[in-house]
Amino acid sequence: MIQLPDLTSFPAAERFAIELLTDLSRLVRVGAAEVPVVRLVVETGGRAEEARGLRAWVEGRWGIKAGEGEVRIPRGALRAITAVAGVTAEQETDARDRHGRVPPERNALVAEGLERMPVVSAAGQAVADAARRAAGRRPLRRLAPWPGGRRWAVALTHDLDVARWWPAFTALRLAELARRGEWGRVAGVVAAASRALGSGPIAGALEELIAAEAARGLRSSWFVLCGTPTLGTMAAGDLTYHPEAPSTRRLLDAVIRTRGEIGLHGSFETFRSAQAFGRQRERLGGLIDEDVAGVRQHFLRLRPGATQRAMAAAGFTYDASVGFPDRNGFRQGLADIAPLWDQEGQRPLGIDEVPVVWMDRALSKYRGEEDPDRWVADGLALADAARAVDGLWVGVWHPNLAPALGFPGAPAAYGRLLDGLCAREPCVATVGELVRWRRRRRAARAEHVGADGAARVLAGGEPVELESP
Repeated sequence: MIQLPDLTSFPAAERFAIELLTDLSRLVRVGAAEVPVVRLVVETGGRAEEARGLRAWVEGRWGIKAGEGEVRIPRGALRAITAVAGVTAEQETDARDRHGRVPPERNALVAEGLERMPVVSAAGQAVADAARRAAGRRPLRRLAPWPGGRRWAVALTHDLDVARWWPAFTALRLAELARRGEWGRVAGVVAAASRALGSGPIAGALEELIAAEAARGLRSSWFVLCGTPTLGTMAAGDLTYHPEAPSTRRLLDAVIRTRGEIGLHGSFETFRSAQAFGRQRERLGGLIDEDVAGVRQHFLRLRPGATQRAMAAAGFTYDASVGFPDRNGFRQGLADIAPLWDQEGQRPLGIDEVPVVWMDRALSKYRGEEDPDRWVADGLALADAARAVDGLWVGVWHPNLAPALGFPGAPAAYGRLLDGLCAREPCVATVGELVRWRRRRRAARAEHVGADGAARVLAGGEPVELESP
Protein backbone atom coordinates (compact mmCIF):
# COMPACT_ATOMS: atom_id res chain seq x y z
CA MET A 1 0.00 0.00 0.00
CA ILE A 2 1.14 3.55 -0.59
CA GLN A 3 -0.11 7.02 0.27
CA LEU A 4 0.53 9.67 -2.37
CA PRO A 5 1.20 13.35 -1.73
CA ASP A 6 -1.34 16.01 -2.69
CA LEU A 7 -1.17 15.69 -6.47
CA THR A 8 -2.75 19.10 -7.08
CA SER A 9 0.51 20.70 -5.93
CA PHE A 10 2.44 19.22 -8.88
CA PRO A 11 2.56 20.29 -12.53
CA ALA A 12 0.56 18.04 -14.84
CA ALA A 13 3.61 16.28 -16.32
CA GLU A 14 4.93 15.35 -12.86
CA ARG A 15 1.47 14.28 -11.72
CA PHE A 16 1.27 11.99 -14.75
CA ALA A 17 4.59 10.34 -13.83
CA ILE A 18 3.56 9.82 -10.18
CA GLU A 19 0.31 8.12 -11.19
CA LEU A 20 2.06 6.06 -13.89
CA LEU A 21 4.75 4.82 -11.49
CA THR A 22 2.17 3.99 -8.84
CA ASP A 23 0.17 2.02 -11.41
CA LEU A 24 3.26 0.14 -12.62
CA SER A 25 4.38 -0.61 -9.05
CA ARG A 26 1.01 -2.31 -8.38
CA LEU A 27 1.02 -0.83 -4.87
CA VAL A 28 -2.53 -0.28 -3.60
CA ARG A 29 -3.30 3.43 -3.27
CA VAL A 30 -4.61 4.37 0.17
CA GLY A 31 -6.79 7.25 1.30
CA ALA A 32 -7.44 7.30 5.05
CA ALA A 33 -5.59 4.89 7.35
CA GLU A 34 -5.72 4.20 11.11
CA VAL A 35 -2.16 2.83 11.02
CA PRO A 36 0.98 4.19 9.37
CA VAL A 37 1.44 3.17 5.73
CA VAL A 38 4.28 3.76 3.29
CA ARG A 39 4.23 7.29 1.86
CA LEU A 40 5.56 8.59 -1.46
CA VAL A 41 7.79 11.65 -1.09
CA VAL A 42 9.01 13.77 -4.01
CA GLU A 43 12.41 15.39 -3.44
CA THR A 44 13.60 18.52 -5.22
CA GLY A 45 17.16 18.32 -6.48
CA GLY A 46 19.65 20.94 -7.56
CA ARG A 47 21.49 21.78 -10.75
CA ALA A 48 23.20 18.39 -10.92
CA GLU A 49 19.80 16.71 -11.12
CA GLU A 50 18.65 19.07 -13.86
CA ALA A 51 21.74 18.21 -15.94
CA ARG A 52 21.39 14.47 -15.48
CA GLY A 53 21.02 12.55 -18.74
CA LEU A 54 18.59 9.74 -19.49
CA ARG A 55 21.18 6.97 -19.31
CA ALA A 56 22.31 8.19 -15.88
CA TRP A 57 18.71 8.13 -14.64
CA VAL A 58 18.21 4.59 -15.94
CA GLU A 59 21.49 3.23 -14.60
CA GLY A 60 20.79 4.87 -11.23
CA ARG A 61 17.30 3.29 -11.06
CA TRP A 62 15.84 6.79 -11.41
CA GLY A 63 17.18 7.81 -7.99
CA ILE A 64 14.31 5.97 -6.26
CA LYS A 65 15.23 5.18 -2.64
CA ALA A 66 13.71 3.77 0.54
CA GLY A 67 13.49 5.76 3.76
CA GLU A 68 11.80 5.05 7.08
CA GLY A 69 8.24 4.45 5.90
CA GLU A 70 8.92 6.46 2.74
CA VAL A 71 9.64 5.95 -0.96
CA ARG A 72 11.63 8.93 -2.21
CA ILE A 73 11.65 9.99 -5.86
CA PRO A 74 13.62 12.91 -7.28
CA ARG A 75 11.49 15.50 -9.03
CA GLY A 76 13.80 15.39 -12.03
CA ALA A 77 13.12 11.67 -12.44
CA LEU A 78 9.41 12.40 -12.75
CA ARG A 79 10.00 14.79 -15.64
CA ALA A 80 12.36 12.31 -17.33
CA ILE A 81 9.82 9.48 -17.00
CA THR A 82 7.04 11.55 -18.59
CA ALA A 83 9.42 12.52 -21.41
CA VAL A 84 10.14 8.83 -22.16
CA ALA A 85 6.69 7.31 -21.60
CA GLY A 86 4.97 10.28 -23.26
CA VAL A 87 7.44 10.34 -26.21
CA THR A 88 7.43 14.11 -25.75
CA ALA A 89 10.40 14.74 -28.05
CA GLU A 90 8.56 12.90 -30.83
CA GLN A 91 5.43 14.94 -30.22
CA GLU A 92 7.41 18.16 -30.56
CA THR A 93 9.57 17.39 -33.61
CA ASP A 94 8.73 18.22 -37.23
CA ALA A 95 10.99 15.45 -38.57
CA ARG A 96 9.29 12.87 -40.80
CA ASP A 97 10.25 9.87 -42.86
CA ARG A 98 8.84 9.17 -46.33
CA HIS A 99 5.64 7.77 -44.80
CA GLY A 100 5.06 10.80 -42.57
CA ARG A 101 6.20 8.99 -39.42
CA VAL A 102 8.57 10.37 -36.81
CA PRO A 103 11.96 8.73 -37.50
CA PRO A 104 12.97 6.30 -34.72
CA GLU A 105 16.24 8.22 -34.33
CA ARG A 106 14.22 11.04 -32.73
CA ASN A 107 13.18 8.69 -29.92
CA ALA A 108 14.94 9.43 -26.61
CA LEU A 109 15.69 5.75 -25.91
CA VAL A 110 17.07 5.08 -29.39
CA ALA A 111 19.37 8.09 -29.00
CA GLU A 112 20.86 6.41 -25.90
CA GLY A 113 20.78 2.83 -27.23
CA LEU A 114 18.23 1.83 -24.58
CA GLU A 115 15.24 0.87 -26.72
CA ARG A 116 15.56 -2.86 -25.98
CA MET A 117 14.90 -2.25 -22.27
CA PRO A 118 11.48 -1.50 -20.69
CA VAL A 119 13.07 1.20 -18.54
CA VAL A 120 9.85 2.88 -17.37
CA SER A 121 8.30 -0.44 -16.37
CA ALA A 122 11.52 -1.13 -14.43
CA ALA A 123 11.05 2.22 -12.65
CA GLY A 124 7.68 0.99 -11.45
CA GLN A 125 9.39 -2.10 -10.07
CA ALA A 126 11.96 0.11 -8.34
CA VAL A 127 9.12 1.92 -6.54
CA ALA A 128 7.69 -1.41 -5.37
CA ASP A 129 11.11 -2.64 -4.22
CA ALA A 130 11.71 0.59 -2.28
CA ALA A 131 8.26 0.33 -0.66
CA ARG A 132 9.06 -3.22 0.46
CA ARG A 133 12.29 -2.05 2.10
CA ALA A 134 10.62 0.99 3.67
CA ALA A 135 7.55 -0.77 5.02
CA GLY A 136 8.86 -2.35 8.23
CA ARG A 137 5.69 -3.42 10.09
CA ARG A 138 3.45 -1.24 7.96
CA PRO A 139 0.83 -3.06 5.85
CA LEU A 140 1.95 -3.57 2.27
CA ARG A 141 -0.28 -5.09 -0.39
CA ARG A 142 0.08 -5.17 -4.17
CA LEU A 143 -2.39 -5.78 -6.95
CA ALA A 144 -2.13 -8.95 -9.05
CA PRO A 145 0.03 -8.39 -12.15
CA TRP A 146 -2.30 -10.14 -14.64
CA PRO A 147 -5.45 -12.28 -14.62
CA GLY A 148 -5.45 -15.87 -13.43
CA GLY A 149 -2.39 -15.51 -11.24
CA ARG A 150 -0.08 -15.07 -14.24
CA ARG A 151 3.07 -12.99 -13.79
CA TRP A 152 3.20 -11.53 -17.29
CA ALA A 153 1.04 -11.26 -20.40
CA VAL A 154 1.08 -11.68 -24.19
CA ALA A 155 -1.15 -10.11 -26.83
CA LEU A 156 -0.95 -11.74 -30.26
CA THR A 157 -2.00 -9.34 -33.02
CA HIS A 158 -2.33 -9.44 -36.80
CA ASP A 159 -2.70 -6.64 -39.38
CA LEU A 160 -4.84 -7.58 -42.39
CA ASP A 161 -3.05 -5.57 -45.07
CA VAL A 162 -3.90 -7.87 -47.99
CA ALA A 163 -7.15 -9.67 -48.78
CA ARG A 164 -7.17 -9.69 -52.61
CA TRP A 165 -4.81 -9.28 -55.59
CA TRP A 166 -2.19 -11.44 -53.94
CA PRO A 167 -0.07 -11.97 -57.12
CA ALA A 168 0.77 -8.24 -57.11
CA PHE A 169 2.13 -8.51 -53.59
CA THR A 170 4.06 -11.65 -54.50
CA ALA A 171 5.69 -9.72 -57.36
CA LEU A 172 6.74 -6.92 -55.00
CA ARG A 173 8.18 -9.44 -52.58
CA LEU A 174 10.11 -11.22 -55.34
CA ALA A 175 11.65 -7.90 -56.33
CA GLU A 176 12.66 -7.32 -52.69
CA LEU A 177 14.32 -10.74 -52.47
CA ALA A 178 16.05 -10.30 -55.83
CA ARG A 179 17.57 -6.98 -54.73
CA ARG A 180 19.10 -8.80 -51.77
CA GLY A 181 20.38 -11.69 -53.88
CA GLU A 182 18.15 -14.22 -52.08
CA TRP A 183 17.87 -16.46 -55.15
CA GLY A 184 17.13 -19.63 -53.22
CA ARG A 185 14.16 -17.96 -51.57
CA VAL A 186 13.07 -16.53 -54.93
CA ALA A 187 12.89 -20.06 -56.34
CA GLY A 188 10.88 -21.28 -53.34
CA VAL A 189 8.42 -18.39 -53.66
CA VAL A 190 7.92 -18.95 -57.40
CA ALA A 191 7.19 -22.63 -56.77
CA ALA A 192 4.72 -21.87 -53.96
CA ALA A 193 2.99 -19.15 -56.00
CA SER A 194 2.62 -21.49 -58.97
CA ARG A 195 0.93 -24.08 -56.76
CA ALA A 196 -1.41 -21.43 -55.34
CA LEU A 197 -2.73 -20.17 -58.69
CA GLY A 198 -6.49 -20.54 -58.74
CA SER A 199 -6.71 -20.88 -54.95
CA GLY A 200 -6.97 -18.40 -52.06
CA PRO A 201 -3.55 -18.37 -50.35
CA ILE A 202 -4.44 -15.40 -48.11
CA ALA A 203 -7.52 -17.11 -46.69
CA GLY A 204 -5.49 -20.28 -46.30
CA ALA A 205 -2.73 -18.43 -44.44
CA LEU A 206 -5.26 -16.79 -42.12
CA GLU A 207 -6.92 -20.11 -41.35
CA GLU A 208 -3.50 -21.62 -40.67
CA LEU A 209 -2.67 -18.85 -38.17
CA ILE A 210 -5.99 -19.26 -36.39
CA ALA A 211 -5.58 -23.04 -36.28
CA ALA A 212 -2.06 -22.71 -34.82
CA GLU A 213 -3.40 -20.44 -32.07
CA ALA A 214 -6.49 -22.54 -31.38
CA ALA A 215 -4.38 -25.70 -31.03
CA ARG A 216 -2.62 -23.98 -28.13
CA GLY A 217 -5.78 -22.49 -26.62
CA LEU A 218 -4.91 -18.94 -27.75
CA ARG A 219 -6.91 -16.08 -29.26
CA SER A 220 -5.69 -12.94 -30.98
CA SER A 221 -6.59 -9.42 -32.13
CA TRP A 222 -6.93 -8.52 -35.80
CA PHE A 223 -6.71 -5.00 -37.23
CA VAL A 224 -8.66 -4.54 -40.48
CA LEU A 225 -8.59 -1.77 -43.10
CA CYS A 226 -12.03 -0.24 -43.57
CA GLY A 227 -11.92 2.40 -46.29
CA THR A 228 -12.67 2.36 -50.01
CA PRO A 229 -9.64 1.49 -52.14
CA THR A 230 -8.68 3.40 -55.27
CA LEU A 231 -5.83 3.01 -57.73
CA GLY A 232 -4.02 5.72 -55.77
CA THR A 233 -4.39 4.01 -52.40
CA MET A 234 -3.32 0.66 -53.84
CA ALA A 235 -0.25 2.19 -55.49
CA ALA A 236 0.69 3.80 -52.16
CA GLY A 237 0.32 0.50 -50.30
CA ASP A 238 -2.59 1.91 -48.32
CA LEU A 239 -6.13 0.59 -48.86
CA THR A 240 -6.03 -2.56 -51.01
CA TYR A 241 -9.40 -4.27 -50.48
CA HIS A 242 -13.10 -3.53 -49.92
CA PRO A 243 -14.16 -4.48 -46.37
CA GLU A 244 -17.59 -5.57 -47.66
CA ALA A 245 -16.17 -7.85 -50.38
CA PRO A 246 -17.10 -11.53 -49.96
CA SER A 247 -13.44 -12.51 -49.59
CA THR A 248 -12.97 -10.01 -46.76
CA ARG A 249 -16.21 -11.02 -45.04
CA ARG A 250 -15.08 -14.65 -45.04
CA LEU A 251 -11.84 -13.62 -43.35
CA LEU A 252 -13.70 -11.59 -40.72
CA ASP A 253 -16.10 -14.46 -40.07
CA ALA A 254 -13.16 -16.81 -39.50
CA VAL A 255 -11.81 -14.47 -36.78
CA ILE A 256 -15.23 -14.05 -35.15
CA ARG A 257 -15.79 -17.83 -35.05
CA THR A 258 -12.73 -18.24 -32.84
CA ARG A 259 -13.73 -15.35 -30.54
CA GLY A 260 -10.88 -13.20 -31.77
CA GLU A 261 -11.03 -9.42 -31.49
CA ILE A 262 -11.40 -7.12 -34.52
CA GLY A 263 -10.08 -3.57 -34.44
CA LEU A 264 -9.56 -0.86 -37.05
CA HIS A 265 -6.37 -0.62 -39.10
CA GLY A 266 -6.47 3.13 -39.69
CA SER A 267 -5.78 4.10 -43.31
CA PHE A 268 -3.52 6.97 -44.34
CA GLU A 269 -6.57 9.26 -44.46
CA THR A 270 -7.00 9.00 -40.69
CA PHE A 271 -3.55 10.49 -39.98
CA ARG A 272 -5.02 13.51 -38.13
CA SER A 273 -8.71 13.25 -38.91
CA ALA A 274 -11.24 12.35 -36.23
CA GLN A 275 -13.91 12.41 -38.96
CA ALA A 276 -12.08 9.79 -41.03
CA PHE A 277 -11.51 7.68 -37.93
CA GLY A 278 -15.19 7.97 -37.05
CA ARG A 279 -16.37 6.93 -40.51
CA GLN A 280 -14.08 3.91 -40.65
CA ARG A 281 -14.87 2.88 -37.08
CA GLU A 282 -18.61 3.03 -37.74
CA ARG A 283 -18.25 1.13 -41.02
CA LEU A 284 -16.26 -1.67 -39.39
CA GLY A 285 -18.64 -1.83 -36.43
CA GLY A 286 -21.53 -2.35 -38.84
CA LEU A 287 -19.71 -5.23 -40.50
CA ILE A 288 -18.97 -7.10 -37.28
CA ASP A 289 -22.11 -5.95 -35.44
CA GLU A 290 -20.29 -4.69 -32.36
CA ASP A 291 -18.47 -1.65 -31.04
CA VAL A 292 -14.88 -1.24 -32.24
CA ALA A 293 -12.69 -0.42 -29.24
CA GLY A 294 -9.18 -0.45 -30.67
CA VAL A 295 -7.14 0.93 -33.54
CA ARG A 296 -3.68 0.45 -35.01
CA GLN A 297 -2.36 2.66 -37.78
CA HIS A 298 -1.43 1.10 -41.12
CA PHE A 299 2.40 1.24 -41.52
CA LEU A 300 2.34 2.46 -37.85
CA ARG A 301 1.78 5.83 -39.54
CA LEU A 302 0.95 8.48 -36.96
CA ARG A 303 2.02 11.80 -35.52
CA PRO A 304 2.36 11.15 -31.76
CA GLY A 305 -0.17 13.25 -29.93
CA ALA A 306 -2.04 14.66 -32.93
CA THR A 307 -3.17 11.33 -34.37
CA GLN A 308 -4.11 9.99 -30.96
CA ARG A 309 -6.17 13.08 -30.15
CA ALA A 310 -8.16 12.25 -33.28
CA MET A 311 -8.49 8.62 -32.12
CA ALA A 312 -9.83 9.72 -28.74
CA ALA A 313 -12.28 12.12 -30.39
CA ALA A 314 -13.55 9.25 -32.58
CA GLY A 315 -14.36 7.17 -29.49
CA PHE A 316 -11.61 4.53 -29.43
CA THR A 317 -10.65 3.02 -26.08
CA TYR A 318 -7.09 2.13 -27.03
CA ASP A 319 -4.40 2.59 -29.65
CA ALA A 320 -1.85 -0.12 -30.49
CA SER A 321 0.38 1.84 -32.88
CA VAL A 322 3.36 3.09 -30.84
CA GLY A 323 6.20 0.87 -31.90
CA PHE A 324 9.18 0.99 -34.22
CA PRO A 325 8.67 0.18 -37.91
CA ASP A 326 12.36 -0.56 -38.53
CA ARG A 327 13.48 -2.32 -35.31
CA ASN A 328 11.92 -4.02 -32.31
CA GLY A 329 11.86 -2.76 -28.75
CA PHE A 330 10.10 -0.56 -26.22
CA ARG A 331 9.46 2.82 -27.84
CA GLN A 332 7.92 4.26 -24.65
CA GLY A 333 10.08 2.28 -22.27
CA LEU A 334 6.88 0.45 -21.37
CA ALA A 335 6.01 -3.24 -21.43
CA ASP A 336 2.49 -2.47 -20.29
CA ILE A 337 -0.77 -0.65 -21.01
CA ALA A 338 -0.81 2.99 -19.93
CA PRO A 339 -2.68 6.24 -20.58
CA LEU A 340 -1.34 8.40 -23.39
CA TRP A 341 0.26 11.73 -22.55
CA ASP A 342 -0.67 14.75 -24.70
CA GLN A 343 2.31 17.11 -24.68
CA GLU A 344 0.41 19.91 -26.42
CA GLY A 345 -2.50 19.84 -23.99
CA GLN A 346 -0.32 18.93 -20.97
CA ARG A 347 -2.75 16.22 -19.91
CA PRO A 348 -3.38 12.50 -20.27
CA LEU A 349 -5.64 11.63 -23.20
CA GLY A 350 -8.77 9.58 -22.57
CA ILE A 351 -7.27 6.63 -24.45
CA ASP A 352 -4.79 3.90 -23.49
CA GLU A 353 -1.67 2.98 -25.43
CA VAL A 354 -0.78 -0.68 -25.96
CA PRO A 355 2.78 -0.40 -27.32
CA VAL A 356 4.01 -2.72 -30.07
CA VAL A 357 7.10 -4.55 -28.82
CA TRP A 358 7.87 -6.89 -31.72
CA MET A 359 6.88 -7.06 -35.40
CA ASP A 360 7.89 -9.59 -38.05
CA ARG A 361 8.44 -7.10 -40.89
CA ALA A 362 10.62 -4.81 -38.77
CA LEU A 363 13.25 -7.46 -39.37
CA SER A 364 12.51 -8.87 -42.82
CA LYS A 365 11.59 -5.60 -44.53
CA TYR A 366 13.73 -2.98 -42.81
CA ARG A 367 16.66 -5.01 -41.49
CA GLY A 368 17.03 -7.45 -44.38
CA GLU A 369 16.83 -10.41 -42.02
CA GLU A 370 15.25 -13.25 -44.00
CA ASP A 371 15.80 -16.15 -41.56
CA PRO A 372 12.50 -16.74 -39.68
CA ASP A 373 14.37 -18.46 -36.85
CA ARG A 374 16.09 -15.17 -36.11
CA TRP A 375 12.71 -13.38 -36.06
CA VAL A 376 11.57 -15.88 -33.44
CA ALA A 377 14.75 -15.51 -31.37
CA ASP A 378 14.35 -11.73 -31.41
CA GLY A 379 10.71 -11.97 -30.35
CA LEU A 380 11.49 -14.31 -27.47
CA ALA A 381 14.39 -12.15 -26.26
CA LEU A 382 12.03 -9.19 -25.96
CA ALA A 383 9.41 -11.44 -24.34
CA ASP A 384 11.98 -12.27 -21.66
CA ALA A 385 12.59 -8.54 -21.12
CA ALA A 386 8.84 -7.96 -20.69
CA ARG A 387 8.51 -10.98 -18.41
CA ALA A 388 11.33 -9.69 -16.18
CA VAL A 389 9.20 -6.64 -15.26
CA ASP A 390 5.89 -8.57 -14.97
CA GLY A 391 4.91 -6.78 -18.17
CA LEU A 392 3.11 -7.20 -21.47
CA TRP A 393 4.59 -8.34 -24.79
CA VAL A 394 2.64 -7.26 -27.89
CA GLY A 395 3.64 -8.95 -31.12
CA VAL A 396 2.54 -8.34 -34.73
CA TRP A 397 2.48 -11.22 -37.21
CA HIS A 398 1.12 -10.42 -40.66
CA PRO A 399 -1.15 -13.08 -42.18
CA ASN A 400 0.30 -12.39 -45.64
CA LEU A 401 3.57 -13.99 -44.51
CA ALA A 402 2.69 -17.06 -46.54
CA PRO A 403 4.83 -19.11 -48.96
CA ALA A 404 2.89 -17.98 -52.03
CA LEU A 405 3.31 -14.33 -51.03
CA GLY A 406 7.04 -14.59 -50.52
CA PHE A 407 7.73 -16.11 -47.10
CA PRO A 408 8.34 -19.87 -47.43
CA GLY A 409 9.45 -20.57 -43.85
CA ALA A 410 7.11 -18.21 -42.04
CA PRO A 411 4.14 -20.41 -41.03
CA ALA A 412 6.31 -22.98 -39.26
CA ALA A 413 8.25 -20.16 -37.56
CA TYR A 414 5.01 -18.75 -36.15
CA GLY A 415 4.32 -22.09 -34.52
CA ARG A 416 7.77 -22.04 -32.93
CA LEU A 417 7.18 -18.49 -31.68
CA LEU A 418 3.88 -19.53 -30.07
CA ASP A 419 5.53 -22.54 -28.43
CA GLY A 420 8.32 -20.38 -27.06
CA LEU A 421 5.88 -17.85 -25.61
CA CYS A 422 3.62 -20.50 -24.09
CA ALA A 423 6.61 -22.20 -22.44
CA ARG A 424 7.11 -18.97 -20.46
CA GLU A 425 3.56 -19.30 -19.02
CA PRO A 426 1.99 -15.91 -19.79
CA CYS A 427 -1.60 -14.77 -19.61
CA VAL A 428 -2.64 -14.66 -23.28
CA ALA A 429 -5.74 -12.64 -24.20
CA THR A 430 -6.99 -10.20 -26.80
CA VAL A 431 -5.79 -6.62 -26.55
CA GLY A 432 -9.29 -5.39 -25.70
CA GLU A 433 -9.62 -7.86 -22.83
CA LEU A 434 -6.27 -6.85 -21.37
CA VAL A 435 -7.09 -3.14 -21.68
CA ARG A 436 -10.36 -3.60 -19.80
CA TRP A 437 -8.61 -5.59 -17.07
CA ARG A 438 -5.81 -3.04 -16.71
CA ARG A 439 -8.23 -0.11 -16.54
CA ARG A 440 -10.07 -1.79 -13.71
CA ARG A 441 -6.83 -2.56 -11.86
CA ARG A 442 -5.71 1.05 -12.29
CA ALA A 443 -8.91 2.24 -10.63
CA ALA A 444 -8.38 0.09 -7.52
CA ARG A 445 -8.25 1.95 -4.18
CA ALA A 446 -8.15 1.09 -0.49
CA GLU A 447 -10.36 3.88 0.79
CA HIS A 448 -9.65 3.04 4.44
CA VAL A 449 -7.11 0.88 6.28
CA GLY A 450 -8.17 -0.36 9.73
CA ALA A 451 -6.15 -0.49 12.93
CA ASP A 452 -5.26 -4.12 12.19
CA GLY A 453 -3.91 -3.21 8.76
CA ALA A 454 -6.80 -4.86 6.94
CA ALA A 455 -8.32 -3.08 3.94
CA ARG A 456 -10.94 -3.74 1.33
CA VAL A 457 -9.54 -2.93 -2.09
CA LEU A 458 -12.23 -1.98 -4.59
CA ALA A 459 -12.54 -0.75 -8.15
CA GLY A 460 -15.96 0.57 -9.14
CA GLY A 461 -17.40 -0.83 -5.93
CA GLU A 462 -16.19 -4.38 -6.69
CA PRO A 463 -13.28 -6.31 -5.11
CA VAL A 464 -10.13 -6.64 -7.21
CA GLU A 465 -7.53 -9.38 -7.36
CA LEU A 466 -4.56 -8.90 -4.99
CA GLU A 467 -1.18 -10.53 -5.15
CA SER A 468 -0.72 -13.24 -2.53
CA PRO A 469 1.22 -11.95 0.51
